[in-house]
Amino acid sequence: MTVRDSQQFDGTGVAFIPARPLETACEHACRAVVEGRELCVISPGRPLPQAQDARAGYLQCETSGSTGPAKRIRRSLRSWQACFETDRKLWQITPRDRIAVMGPLSNSLTLYGLFAAQHLGATPVVIDTDRPDERLRRLAEAAPMLLYTTPTQLRQLGTGGQGSVGSVRRVLAGGGFLDRAAREAAARLFPEARLTGFYGAAETSFITLDETGGAEGSVGRPYPGVTLRVRDDAGRDLPAGETGTIWVESPYLFDSYAAGTAPDTRWDNGFLSVGELGWLSESGALFLAGRRSRMFTVADRNVFPEAIESFLLSLPGLTAAAVLPEPDPARGNLPVAFVSGADLDTSALLSACRQRFGPGAAPRRIVTLDALPALPSGKSDLRALAALLGQGA
Repeated sequence: MTVRDSQQFDGTGVAFIPARPLETACEHACRAVVEGRELCVISPGRPLPQAQDARAGYLQCETSGSTGPAKRIRRSLRSWQACFETDRKLWQITPRDRIAVMGPLSNSLTLYGLFAAQHLGATPVVIDTDRPDERLRRLAEAAPMLLYTTPTQLRQLGTGGQGSVGSVRRVLAGGGFLDRAAREAAARLFPEARLTGFYGAAETSFITLDETGGAEGSVGRPYPGVTLRVRDDAGRDLPAGETGTIWVESPYLFDSYAAGTAPDTRWDNGFLSVGELGWLSESGALFLAGRRSRMFTVADRNVFPEAIESFLLSLPGLTAAAVLPEPDPARGNLPVAFVSGADLDTSALLSACRQRFGPGAAPRRIVTLDALPALPSGKSDLRALAALLGQGA
């Protein structure tokens, strides 16, 4: 570690910990938790923040920053510990088990997995490499029982070889739509595991669990301890089937932003919204429409790019998809899709989108890239794609 890194950790303020080298980051993060010291793991390549006063029993997590500057959220360690205890009961975790996560320790899901193992007395397996074949090899060597992951990571693992990891009994995947490619990769790579999807955000932690692995189109039903409401803009609860803003109440919510702001994040009498829109079915399953901040209009019609992205990812051959608005003087905006994959027929993709969404909401053109620019979390870097679009891509 550099002198500055050591001073950041050994001082009295927030322990800002570089995500790499991984072993040192894990050691210092676990030590901070034991000492009750507020900590924050900083993404590779980002400078360490200026010194900040600490709050005992709290931690900070970076958000992905896919649509804007990355933020740091502050939550109590107790809010995550409540999740850990729920996970212990749900997945029957014992001290004999190993819990695996992949990605830099600055990813909130990676940090969650490390602290969950520490709290539950299990063995953490943290794999920080971008190579899918190396991730798969290390998973096979470590033989974990439980894997926290994302759909993007599952799709990437699917390109890493033909091996499988028979020790895994449960795959928990969240942070994106569980498309067909991700589900097929999970089934092939972890043949003894049950795939469970989850929906949540860095600010909320878990909101729902989906035992169908995304097969029914919803993101599931409330995680234990979570109360869901869908409300209109006046704050009135909406009946089943009507789209509105999703509000969450639970013991797992964050406290505040330690850096940055989010205009769509709001509190109301203990309920929190991060600007997601969706609807509830009669049976209580939650369906997502998309983020309010990403919604745009085409000829006065609301278009949710996430719906188009999830549909594209359900088609054969695609490995990544992102939809952005392109200004148009006649209609306000036109959807443009960026995709990557093997042997893609853009004409066929456009035709499929028109059949699904109609000519107004379907992408007007598709741009193919070898790989979409991505954030450390694996999510598409929408700001980088917007810059490409502005350059005439």
